[in-house]
Amino acid sequence: MLFSSIAIVAAATAALASPVKPSAKTAALSVKRVSNVKSLKNIVQKGQARINKINGVKDIEARASGPATNEDVSYVASVTIGGKSWDLIVDTGSSNTWCGAQSSCEPSSTGKSTGGSVQVSYGSGSFSGTEYKDTVSFGGLTVTSQSVGAARSSSGFSGVDGIIGFGPVDLTEDTVSNANTVPTFLDNLYSQGSISTEVLGVSFKPESGSDSDDTNGELTLGGTDSSKYTGSLTYFSTLKSGSAAPYWGISIASFTYGSTTLASSATGIVDTGTTLIYIPTKAYNAFLSAAGGKTDSSSGLAVFSKAPTSNFAIKFGSTTYTLTPSQYLVPTSQYSFYGLSSGKYYAWINDGGSSGVNTIIGQKFLENYYSVFDTTNGRIGFATAA
Repeated sequence: MLFSSIAIVAAATAALASPVKPSAKTAALSVKRVSNVKSLKNIVQKGQARINKINGVKDIEARASGPATNEDVSYVASVTIGGKSWDLIVDTGSSNTWCGAQSSCEPSSTGKSTGGSVQVSYGSGSFSGTEYKDTVSFGGLTVTSQSVGAARSSSGFSGVDGIIGFGPVDLTEDTVSNANTVPTFLDNLYSQGSISTEVLGVSFKPESGSDSDDTNGELTLGGTDSSKYTGSLTYFSTLKSGSAAPYWGISIASFTYGSTTLASSATGIVDTGTTLIYIPTKAYNAFLSAAGGKTDSSSGLAVFSKAPTSNFAIKFGSTTYTLTPSQYLVPTSQYSFYGLSSGKYYAWINDGGSSGVNTIIGQKFLENYYSVFDTTNGRIGFATAA
Protein backbone atom coordinates (compact mmCIF):
# COMPACT_ATOMS: atom_id res chain seq x y z
CA MET A 1 0.00 0.00 0.00
CA LEU A 2 1.47 3.36 -0.99
CA PHE A 3 0.89 6.23 1.42
CA SER A 4 1.91 9.89 1.09
CA SER A 5 2.69 12.28 3.92
CA ILE A 6 -0.95 13.34 3.74
CA ALA A 7 -2.00 9.79 4.55
CA ILE A 8 0.07 9.68 7.73
CA VAL A 9 -1.69 12.84 8.92
CA ALA A 10 -4.99 11.01 8.57
CA ALA A 11 -3.57 7.97 10.32
CA ALA A 12 -2.30 10.15 13.14
CA THR A 13 -5.62 11.86 13.78
CA ALA A 14 -8.22 9.12 13.36
CA ALA A 15 -8.62 5.36 13.62
CA LEU A 16 -8.65 3.90 10.13
CA ALA A 17 -11.05 1.11 10.93
CA SER A 18 -12.99 1.78 14.09
CA PRO A 19 -16.72 2.25 13.49
CA VAL A 20 -18.77 5.08 14.86
CA LYS A 21 -21.14 3.31 17.26
CA PRO A 22 -24.82 4.23 17.01
CA SER A 23 -26.51 5.39 20.19
CA ALA A 24 -27.26 2.55 22.60
CA LYS A 25 -30.65 0.89 22.56
CA THR A 26 -32.40 -1.13 25.23
CA ALA A 27 -34.03 -4.46 24.52
CA ALA A 28 -35.94 -7.01 26.58
CA LEU A 29 -34.02 -10.12 27.58
CA SER A 30 -35.66 -13.43 26.79
CA VAL A 31 -35.40 -15.75 29.81
CA LYS A 32 -35.68 -18.74 27.51
CA ARG A 33 -32.54 -18.04 25.51
CA VAL A 34 -29.23 -19.35 26.85
CA SER A 35 -26.49 -17.08 25.52
CA ASN A 36 -23.70 -19.68 25.40
CA VAL A 37 -25.73 -22.22 23.44
CA LYS A 38 -24.92 -21.64 19.77
CA SER A 39 -26.22 -24.83 18.08
CA LEU A 40 -26.96 -28.49 18.70
CA LYS A 41 -23.41 -29.28 17.61
CA ASN A 42 -22.20 -26.80 20.20
CA ILE A 43 -24.28 -28.57 22.88
CA VAL A 44 -22.80 -31.95 21.87
CA GLN A 45 -19.25 -30.52 22.03
CA LYS A 46 -19.86 -29.00 25.47
CA GLY A 47 -21.02 -32.37 26.79
CA GLN A 48 -18.02 -34.16 25.30
CA ALA A 49 -15.70 -31.54 26.77
CA ARG A 50 -17.23 -32.12 30.21
CA ILE A 51 -16.79 -35.89 29.88
CA ASN A 52 -13.15 -35.35 28.94
CA LYS A 53 -12.68 -33.02 31.92
CA ILE A 54 -14.19 -35.58 34.32
CA ASN A 55 -11.94 -38.29 32.89
CA GLY A 56 -8.83 -36.12 32.97
CA VAL A 57 -8.49 -35.98 29.20
CA LYS A 58 -6.79 -32.80 27.99
CA ASP A 59 -9.02 -30.79 25.69
CA ILE A 60 -7.85 -30.58 22.10
CA GLU A 61 -8.73 -27.23 20.56
CA ALA A 62 -10.24 -27.13 17.11
CA ARG A 63 -8.34 -24.25 15.56
CA ALA A 64 -6.55 -23.11 12.43
CA SER A 65 -4.08 -20.42 11.45
CA GLY A 66 -3.52 -18.35 8.35
CA PRO A 67 -0.94 -15.78 7.18
CA ALA A 68 -1.41 -12.01 7.14
CA THR A 69 0.65 -9.07 5.93
CA ASN A 70 1.93 -6.07 7.86
CA GLU A 71 1.50 -3.17 5.43
CA ASP A 72 3.02 -0.75 7.96
CA VAL A 73 -0.20 1.21 8.54
CA SER A 74 -2.62 -1.74 8.61
CA TYR A 75 -2.77 -5.52 8.84
CA VAL A 76 -4.12 -7.24 5.74
CA ALA A 77 -5.22 -10.83 5.12
CA SER A 78 -6.17 -12.61 1.92
CA VAL A 79 -9.74 -13.82 2.51
CA THR A 80 -11.72 -15.95 0.06
CA ILE A 81 -15.31 -14.88 -0.52
CA GLY A 82 -17.34 -17.03 -2.89
CA GLY A 83 -14.17 -18.51 -4.39
CA LYS A 84 -12.45 -15.16 -5.03
CA SER A 85 -9.58 -13.75 -2.95
CA TRP A 86 -9.81 -10.28 -1.43
CA ASP A 87 -7.18 -8.32 0.51
CA LEU A 88 -9.06 -7.25 3.63
CA ILE A 89 -7.94 -5.20 6.64
CA VAL A 90 -7.84 -7.31 9.80
CA ASP A 91 -9.89 -5.19 12.17
CA THR A 92 -10.75 -5.88 15.81
CA GLY A 93 -12.25 -2.38 16.00
CA SER A 94 -15.20 -3.20 13.73
CA SER A 95 -17.29 -6.27 13.01
CA ASN A 96 -18.75 -6.23 9.48
CA THR A 97 -17.06 -8.08 6.64
CA TRP A 98 -17.19 -6.38 3.27
CA CYS A 99 -15.42 -6.12 -0.09
CA GLY A 100 -15.52 -4.00 -3.20
CA ALA A 101 -13.39 -0.97 -2.33
CA GLN A 102 -11.27 -1.51 -5.45
CA SER A 103 -13.48 -3.59 -7.75
CA SER A 104 -17.02 -4.90 -7.94
CA CYS A 105 -17.96 -7.40 -5.23
CA GLU A 106 -20.96 -9.57 -6.12
CA PRO A 107 -22.46 -12.85 -4.85
CA SER A 108 -20.94 -15.97 -6.40
CA SER A 109 -22.90 -19.04 -7.47
CA THR A 110 -22.91 -20.07 -3.80
CA GLY A 111 -24.11 -16.65 -2.61
CA LYS A 112 -27.48 -15.01 -2.34
CA SER A 113 -28.61 -11.42 -1.84
CA THR A 114 -30.56 -10.74 1.36
CA GLY A 115 -32.19 -7.61 -0.07
CA GLY A 116 -30.71 -5.57 2.74
CA SER A 117 -28.62 -2.44 2.51
CA VAL A 118 -25.47 -2.00 4.61
CA GLN A 119 -23.62 1.09 5.74
CA VAL A 120 -20.72 1.54 8.17
CA SER A 121 -18.87 4.71 9.13
CA TYR A 122 -15.30 4.39 10.41
CA GLY A 123 -12.90 6.89 11.94
CA SER A 124 -11.48 8.04 8.61
CA GLY A 125 -13.58 6.21 6.05
CA SER A 126 -16.91 4.61 5.28
CA PHE A 127 -18.70 2.29 2.91
CA SER A 128 -22.25 1.64 1.83
CA GLY A 129 -23.82 -0.99 -0.40
CA THR A 130 -25.92 -4.13 -0.31
CA GLU A 131 -25.75 -7.27 1.80
CA TYR A 132 -25.48 -10.84 0.57
CA LYS A 133 -24.52 -14.16 2.16
CA ASP A 134 -21.80 -16.36 0.75
CA THR A 135 -19.01 -18.76 1.67
CA VAL A 136 -16.08 -17.02 3.38
CA SER A 137 -12.81 -18.83 4.04
CA PHE A 138 -9.56 -18.12 5.84
CA GLY A 139 -6.88 -20.37 7.31
CA GLY A 140 -8.53 -23.47 5.87
CA LEU A 141 -11.83 -22.81 7.67
CA THR A 142 -15.06 -21.87 5.89
CA VAL A 143 -18.32 -20.25 6.92
CA THR A 144 -21.09 -21.33 4.57
CA SER A 145 -23.45 -18.37 4.95
CA GLN A 146 -21.54 -15.29 6.06
CA SER A 147 -22.99 -11.79 5.88
CA VAL A 148 -20.95 -9.83 3.33
CA GLY A 149 -21.28 -6.20 2.39
CA ALA A 150 -20.88 -5.45 -1.31
CA ALA A 151 -19.63 -1.86 -1.45
CA ARG A 152 -21.29 0.44 -3.94
CA SER A 153 -19.29 3.38 -2.61
CA SER A 154 -16.41 3.69 -0.15
CA SER A 155 -13.86 6.22 1.04
CA GLY A 156 -10.60 6.02 2.97
CA PHE A 157 -9.52 2.60 1.70
CA SER A 158 -6.58 2.82 -0.67
CA GLY A 159 -4.93 -0.37 -1.88
CA VAL A 160 -7.21 -2.75 0.03
CA ASP A 161 -10.51 -4.38 -0.90
CA GLY A 162 -12.38 -3.95 2.38
CA ILE A 163 -12.44 -5.26 5.94
CA ILE A 164 -12.85 -8.52 7.81
CA GLY A 165 -14.25 -7.50 11.19
CA PHE A 166 -13.22 -9.31 14.37
CA GLY A 167 -14.82 -6.89 16.81
CA PRO A 168 -17.76 -7.79 19.09
CA VAL A 169 -21.01 -8.53 17.28
CA ASP A 170 -22.77 -5.54 18.89
CA LEU A 171 -20.77 -3.27 16.57
CA THR A 172 -22.89 -4.55 13.66
CA GLU A 173 -26.03 -3.12 15.25
CA ASP A 174 -28.03 -0.98 12.82
CA THR A 175 -25.48 -1.44 10.03
CA VAL A 176 -27.71 -3.76 7.95
CA SER A 177 -31.25 -2.63 7.13
CA ASN A 178 -33.01 -5.97 7.54
CA ALA A 179 -31.32 -7.21 10.72
CA ASN A 180 -30.59 -5.87 14.19
CA THR A 181 -27.09 -7.41 14.23
CA VAL A 182 -25.28 -9.88 11.97
CA PRO A 183 -22.91 -12.61 13.22
CA THR A 184 -19.22 -12.00 12.60
CA PHE A 185 -16.99 -14.45 10.74
CA LEU A 186 -15.63 -15.75 14.07
CA ASP A 187 -19.16 -16.02 15.53
CA ASN A 188 -20.19 -18.24 12.63
CA LEU A 189 -17.07 -20.41 12.78
CA TYR A 190 -17.94 -21.11 16.40
CA SER A 191 -21.69 -21.65 15.94
CA GLN A 192 -21.07 -23.93 12.93
CA GLY A 193 -18.64 -26.03 14.98
CA SER A 194 -15.42 -25.26 13.06
CA ILE A 195 -13.68 -23.95 16.19
CA SER A 196 -14.17 -25.14 19.77
CA THR A 197 -13.80 -21.72 21.41
CA GLU A 198 -14.43 -18.23 20.04
CA VAL A 199 -10.89 -16.90 20.26
CA LEU A 200 -8.65 -14.95 17.88
CA GLY A 201 -4.87 -15.03 18.34
CA VAL A 202 -2.97 -12.23 16.56
CA SER A 203 0.74 -12.19 15.75
CA PHE A 204 2.56 -9.52 13.74
CA LYS A 205 6.11 -8.23 13.69
CA PRO A 206 7.30 -4.68 12.96
CA GLU A 207 8.35 -3.97 9.39
CA SER A 208 11.97 -4.75 8.58
CA GLY A 209 14.03 -1.77 7.40
CA SER A 210 12.28 0.23 4.70
CA ASP A 211 9.89 -2.59 3.78
CA SER A 212 6.21 -1.72 3.73
CA ASP A 213 4.51 -5.07 3.15
CA ASP A 214 6.04 -8.01 5.02
CA THR A 215 3.91 -11.14 5.28
CA ASN A 216 5.08 -11.73 8.85
CA GLY A 217 1.73 -12.10 10.60
CA GLU A 218 -0.49 -14.96 11.65
CA LEU A 219 -4.11 -15.11 12.70
CA THR A 220 -5.15 -18.13 14.74
CA LEU A 221 -8.87 -18.88 14.71
CA GLY A 222 -10.20 -20.80 17.71
CA GLY A 223 -7.13 -20.62 19.92
CA THR A 224 -3.57 -19.38 20.24
CA ASP A 225 -0.16 -20.29 18.82
CA SER A 226 2.42 -20.66 21.60
CA SER A 227 5.28 -20.49 19.07
CA LYS A 228 4.46 -16.82 18.49
CA TYR A 229 5.09 -15.61 22.03
CA THR A 230 7.43 -16.14 24.97
CA GLY A 231 6.48 -16.67 28.60
CA SER A 232 2.81 -16.93 29.44
CA LEU A 233 -0.29 -15.07 28.36
CA THR A 234 -1.84 -12.70 30.89
CA TYR A 235 -5.56 -12.01 30.50
CA PHE A 236 -7.65 -8.98 31.41
CA SER A 237 -11.44 -8.79 31.51
CA THR A 238 -13.16 -6.70 28.87
CA LEU A 239 -15.12 -3.66 29.95
CA LYS A 240 -18.83 -4.16 30.65
CA SER A 241 -19.84 -0.49 30.74
CA GLY A 242 -18.75 2.87 29.40
CA SER A 243 -18.02 4.18 25.91
CA ALA A 244 -15.31 1.58 25.25
CA ALA A 245 -17.43 -1.42 26.28
CA PRO A 246 -19.01 -2.17 22.84
CA TYR A 247 -15.48 -2.65 21.46
CA TRP A 248 -12.60 -4.75 22.79
CA GLY A 249 -12.56 -2.42 25.78
CA ILE A 250 -9.94 -2.65 28.51
CA SER A 251 -9.05 -0.85 31.72
CA ILE A 252 -5.58 0.72 31.87
CA ALA A 253 -3.84 1.14 35.24
CA SER A 254 -1.23 3.66 34.05
CA PHE A 255 0.90 5.12 31.28
CA THR A 256 4.51 5.94 32.10
CA TYR A 257 7.54 7.46 30.40
CA GLY A 258 10.65 6.36 32.25
CA SER A 259 9.95 7.16 35.91
CA THR A 260 7.26 9.74 35.02
CA THR A 261 3.63 8.69 35.43
CA LEU A 262 1.67 10.17 32.52
CA ALA A 263 -1.74 8.97 33.74
CA SER A 264 -2.79 6.78 36.64
CA SER A 265 -5.95 5.34 35.12
CA ALA A 266 -7.80 5.18 31.80
CA THR A 267 -10.06 3.03 29.69
CA GLY A 268 -9.61 2.27 26.02
CA ILE A 269 -9.88 -0.26 23.22
CA VAL A 270 -7.48 -2.73 21.64
CA ASP A 271 -7.71 -2.28 17.90
CA THR A 272 -5.73 -3.91 15.10
CA GLY A 273 -7.38 -1.48 12.67
CA THR A 274 -5.73 1.61 14.19
CA THR A 275 -2.13 2.36 13.26
CA LEU A 276 -0.86 4.46 16.19
CA ILE A 277 -1.08 4.31 19.98
CA TYR A 278 -3.49 6.97 21.24
CA ILE A 279 -3.51 8.13 24.86
CA PRO A 280 -5.61 10.77 26.67
CA THR A 281 -4.69 14.41 25.98
CA LYS A 282 -3.33 15.04 29.49
CA ALA A 283 -1.13 11.93 29.26
CA TYR A 284 0.03 12.89 25.77
CA ASN A 285 0.96 16.41 26.86
CA ALA A 286 2.84 14.96 29.84
CA PHE A 287 4.67 12.63 27.45
CA LEU A 288 5.73 15.54 25.23
CA SER A 289 6.89 17.52 28.27
CA ALA A 290 8.85 14.62 29.77
CA ALA A 291 10.44 13.61 26.46
CA GLY A 292 11.07 17.14 25.16
CA GLY A 293 8.80 17.01 22.13
CA LYS A 294 5.91 18.76 20.42
CA THR A 295 3.23 17.93 17.87
CA ASP A 296 4.56 18.30 14.34
CA SER A 297 2.25 20.54 12.30
CA SER A 298 3.13 18.79 9.05
CA SER A 299 2.72 15.10 9.92
CA GLY A 300 0.58 15.32 13.06
CA LEU A 301 3.07 13.06 14.86
CA ALA A 302 4.91 13.76 18.09
CA VAL A 303 8.31 15.09 17.01
CA PHE A 304 11.61 15.52 18.86
CA SER A 305 14.88 17.28 18.03
CA LYS A 306 16.75 14.73 20.17
CA ALA A 307 15.82 11.06 20.31
CA PRO A 308 13.90 10.13 23.49
CA THR A 309 15.89 7.71 25.62
CA SER A 310 13.32 6.40 28.14
CA ASN A 311 10.86 3.56 27.74
CA PHE A 312 7.13 4.08 27.31
CA ALA A 313 4.96 1.64 29.24
CA ILE A 314 1.30 0.68 29.54
CA LYS A 315 0.13 -1.15 32.64
CA PHE A 316 -2.92 -3.41 32.56
CA GLY A 317 -3.89 -4.67 36.00
CA SER A 318 -0.59 -5.42 37.71
CA THR A 319 1.34 -6.23 34.52
CA THR A 320 3.45 -3.63 32.71
CA TYR A 321 4.12 -3.79 28.97
CA THR A 322 7.09 -1.76 27.85
CA LEU A 323 8.08 -0.25 24.52
CA THR A 324 11.67 0.86 24.05
CA PRO A 325 12.45 4.00 22.01
CA SER A 326 13.32 1.84 19.02
CA GLN A 327 9.83 0.32 19.26
CA TYR A 328 7.77 3.50 19.67
CA LEU A 329 9.76 5.74 17.32
CA VAL A 330 9.26 5.74 13.55
CA PRO A 331 12.29 3.95 11.98
CA THR A 332 14.46 6.42 10.08
CA SER A 333 14.56 3.92 7.20
CA GLN A 334 10.83 4.63 6.69
CA TYR A 335 11.08 8.44 6.64
CA SER A 336 10.94 8.67 2.86
CA PHE A 337 7.89 6.42 2.83
CA TYR A 338 6.04 8.87 5.08
CA GLY A 339 7.65 12.08 3.80
CA LEU A 340 9.28 12.85 7.18
CA SER A 341 12.24 15.18 7.73
CA SER A 342 15.67 13.76 8.46
CA GLY A 343 17.42 14.92 11.63
CA LYS A 344 14.19 14.68 13.63
CA TYR A 345 12.59 11.87 15.61
CA TYR A 346 8.91 10.93 15.46
CA ALA A 347 6.80 8.78 17.79
CA TRP A 348 3.89 6.42 17.17
CA ILE A 349 2.30 7.76 20.39
CA ASN A 350 -0.40 10.37 19.80
CA ASP A 351 -3.20 12.46 21.30
CA GLY A 352 -6.46 10.53 21.73
CA GLY A 353 -8.55 13.41 23.03
CA SER A 354 -10.06 14.32 26.37
CA SER A 355 -13.43 12.53 26.35
CA GLY A 356 -15.19 9.40 25.12
CA VAL A 357 -12.90 6.70 23.79
CA ASN A 358 -9.55 8.49 24.01
CA THR A 359 -7.20 5.53 24.32
CA ILE A 360 -6.55 3.08 21.50
CA ILE A 361 -3.96 0.34 21.80
CA GLY A 362 -3.16 0.11 18.12
CA GLN A 363 -0.90 -1.63 15.67
CA LYS A 364 2.42 -0.15 16.81
CA PHE A 365 1.91 -1.65 20.28
CA LEU A 366 0.52 -4.95 18.97
CA GLU A 367 3.52 -5.53 16.69
CA ASN A 368 5.57 -6.11 19.83
CA TYR A 369 3.09 -8.20 21.83
CA TYR A 370 1.06 -11.27 20.96
CA SER A 371 -2.62 -10.47 21.52
CA VAL A 372 -5.64 -12.65 22.14
CA PHE A 373 -9.28 -11.65 21.70
CA ASP A 374 -11.36 -14.14 23.66
CA THR A 375 -15.11 -13.74 23.09
CA THR A 376 -16.01 -16.93 24.95
CA ASN A 377 -14.46 -15.74 28.22
CA GLY A 378 -14.83 -11.98 27.74
CA ARG A 379 -11.14 -11.17 28.00
CA ILE A 380 -8.08 -9.85 26.18
CA GLY A 381 -4.64 -11.45 26.56
CA PHE A 382 -1.08 -10.28 25.95
CA ALA A 383 2.34 -11.90 25.92
CA THR A 384 5.75 -10.80 24.68
CA ALA A 385 6.08 -11.57 20.98
CA ALA A 386 8.56 -14.31 20.08
